[in-house]
Amino acid sequence: MRASLSRNGRQPYRGFMELHGAVVVLTGASSGIGRAAALRLADEGAVLFLAARGEPALEEAARRCRERGARAVAVATDVGDEPAVEALAARALREEGRLDVWINCAAVAAFGRFTDVPSAAFRRVIETNLFGVVHGSRAALSRFVEQGHGTLINVASVLGKEGIPNLSAYVASKEAIVGLSACLREELQGLERVNVCTILPSSVDTPIWQHAANYSGRRVRPLSPVYDADQVARAIVGCAKKPRRVVFVGLAGSLVTALHKVSARWYELLAAAVAPRLMFRSGQAQASDGNLFRPSGSPTTVRGGWGSAGPWLDRAAKVGLAAGGLAAAGGAWRRSRRRRESR
Repeated sequence: MRASLSRNGRQPYRGFMELHGAVVVLTGASSGIGRAAALRLADEGAVLFLAARGEPALEEAARRCRERGARAVAVATDVGDEPAVEALAARALREEGRLDVWINCAAVAAFGRFTDVPSAAFRRVIETNLFGVVHGSRAALSRFVEQGHGTLINVASVLGKEGIPNLSAYVASKEAIVGLSACLREELQGLERVNVCTILPSSVDTPIWQHAANYSGRRVRPLSPVYDADQVARAIVGCAKKPRRVVFVGLAGSLVTALHKVSARWYELLAAAVAPRLMFRSGQAQASDGNLFRPSGSPTTVRGGWGSAGPWLDRAAKVGLAAGGLAAAGGAWRRSRRRRESR
């Protein structure tokens, strides 16, 4: 593996790394963003250790990577199980002698109001999304520090920057990942060749929407606009080559975050009013645990079939969100004025 060096002979934080022959561990590799990233990394010639719970789907993903000329090993792993994640890291190190990149991408979701989501389901989302990242980060960073280099990439969400109704467990886990990643960067200051990156995707076309647990009583869909999973995969590969601290994917998500910074109150009013309309489809749905406690039995793919935003739709989303933000702000101002006048 080659890396460009700074003038003092050390690899800078933002130095370039050649991925051909790099040893990469990727969790959540059987479908969605993880599978898209695995295929892109295979095209780069990386040596891949792919992890997910569903063994048949994981083996299929590894086979697709091998067809592209990469060495790809499927290791069935529940990221909520710390010994299993440690064993995954040990196997990569034992077979290849080093570990260059670790990507935490496994995730599950549960729809429904906070009081309607069973405690066991809420806990399972946290165990997979947050503790999966905790376990992976522990396994990776201990090796990175010992060998003097390595890049950790944690896939969070733009929802890790602000809340949204009916996805409380998912949002809580993603906000925790954003905070954890920041803490790790601070603790690793001075180790220029050990990097921690955070990816913040907007709404993405993956099977997570079909596989998610649902206690809302309504049929769910992705929030518009929906972005292609390969856009996130490109961001992941980009960070593996040239680490960046935080990367947003999808302009709509960046705009939502900006609105939240302008006024958390206005954002919460807008989210409460608009998000349920974007999140739910017509028709009822029976309560379901989805793939929380066992892998989905349906075929797994990169995309969920929801389509993706073209440039025009992305621009329209920005205009719509901005208009909605102004409308919410105006409504909040008028209500505040009426309260003052009534006193």
